[in-house]
Amino acid sequence: MHISNERYFHERQRHDLALRMIRHEARTCTIRSCTGLTDDRIRRLYKTYATHMPSAPVRRRRGKSPRQVGFFVRNTRAQLESSMLASVFATFGLWRAQSSVQLAASASASIEFGRLFCDAYETHRQLLLNADISFEHAWFLLQLLLRNADLHAVRCRHCDSQYLRDRVNVCRRACPVCALKGTGTERR
Repeated sequence: MHISNERYFHERQRHDLALRMIRHEARTCTIRSCTGLTDDRIRRLYKTYATHMPSAPVRRRRGKSPRQVGFFVRNTRAQLESSMLASVFATFGLWRAQSSVQLAASASASIEFGRLFCDAYETHRQLLLNADISFEHAWFLLQLLLRNADLHAVRCRHCDSQYLRDRVNVCRRACPVCALKGTGTERR
């Protein structure tokens, strides 16, 4: 394989991942962190994609990325969905298996990380048909889990399921599985 062929192959991978993330309505900064493409190039890709795919309109997210930890534990359903998504991340090897420092080491590693993230998010959407967590919220959740910051996994004493809980919030909810079954009367 010639050096130039490998360079174009790598460039094609970056564009394919960017288009995949655009379809999920990812913000420019999220796409940039996984692909290494410039903001201008991502915007041009979006514009080209939007004009060639009028049958599948994609909203362009603007503004700051989500940064509210409470979004993931705001009610029982959100806590259950967040916990399920964290389990999918663990299954795909995105959580605990790799650190964010290792992922930022090379461009090819960040492309692979972005591809795995898209796979995990799409799997989550297939498992939970009316999922509320957007692509950007899922990205933020994974960043929280990798940093081991405000959310952590705990195991329920009653049903033995694992769920996410806010470290900071004093008002802690019961296990979402037990709460939905109606057996979650004890709070941990």
